[in-house]
Amino acid sequence: MMNDSFDEPHGEAGHSLILGSRVNGTPVFDRDGERIGHVDDLSIERKSGRIAYAIMSFGGFLGIGEKFHPIPWSLLDYDPAQDGYVVSLDRSVLEGAPYYGREELVDLGGASVRQYDQRIFEYYGPYGPLPYI
Repeated sequence: MMNDSFDEPHGEAGHSLILGSRVNGTPVFDRDGERIGHVDDLSIERKSGRIAYAIMSFGGFLGIGEKFHPIPWSLLDYDPAQDGYVVSLDRSVLEGAPYYGREELVDLGGASVRQYDQRIFEYYGPYGPLPYI
């Protein structure tokens, strides 16, 4: 991530916390090191404060046809050498994952949150530990 004056006094490399605004836009790589998208947003459980999903964006051109994939936060690992997050899944697995348009993301945490969670967790369940439910 870009080093700006806000972070310099804090010694970012040894800091265990990061602002959500600094996560947004961070690149996401597959396990082979190929950049496959970026973190567009975070989905945070309101009561516990835990991050449920990284909303990853990939595809489209100039925002047209862009798909937003909620990926369980527990499947992402930060790699300082790549200055981004690594998901140990093939691009084809991610492309087949549940995705939503920007307007649909509002419903992700709404009244039907468990319906969304079930679909997402059923898909990602075979690939590793899942968050909070």
